[in-house]
Amino acid sequence: MVSTGSLLAFAVTAFALIVVPGPSVLFVISRGVALGKRAAVATVIGNAAGAYSQVVVVALGLGAIIESSAEVFTAVKLIGAAYVVFLGVQAIRHRRRLSTVLDAATAPRGTRRILREGYVVGITNPKAAVFMAAVLPQFTDPARGHVPLQLLALGLVFVAIALVSDSVWGLAAGYARAWLGRSPQRLEALGGLGGLVMIGLGVRLALVGRRD
Repeated sequence: MVSTGSLLAFAVTAFALIVVPGPSVLFVISRGVALGKRAAVATVIGNAAGAYSQVVVVALGLGAIIESSAEVFTAVKLIGAAYVVFLGVQAIRHRRRLSTVLDAATAPRGTRRILREGYVVGITNPKAAVFMAAVLPQFTDPARGHVPLQLLALGLVFVAIALVSDSVWGLAAGYARAWLGRSPQRLEALGGLGGLVMIGLGVRLALVGRRD
């Protein structure tokens, strides 16, 4: 299984990426603003289920390849690190778009539909996809056992953190619409700071990572 050190390092890395506003977080915030706290939480649950579907795909496919090839692992690591840096740059460039979630206006929807829509966003989220395929494998160790099982375990940690973090975002959006509305620049500043964090994290992933 995954070592305690790798697990803690993964949890910190996952939290740093999850908490930064991306497609999923923005979707959750917009639901909290437009439909209320209950809809935001339902969106988070659907989103997490979609993200874990990505984990399963990686664990059953890419995991076995990475387990047997250090070259594939290195290539995947560098591609993933580059994409995380790219996401950080994009977050800074387009930080003003965060304020558009305050204009969300949506008709009431059933819980089942909200869950389904959250799942679709989660399973198609490019940030999560790259994280699962390129970052997740860096915290595995072939010497400690079956890599696909390690990936599934790490994926559960990712989903647990996402459930907590995204729920906080959604609930905060439901409670703080008026506060955010008074100063959309608060969301813009948050997006810019998050972009810087992602750039730093991408550089770190490229330079450190797992060694076989």
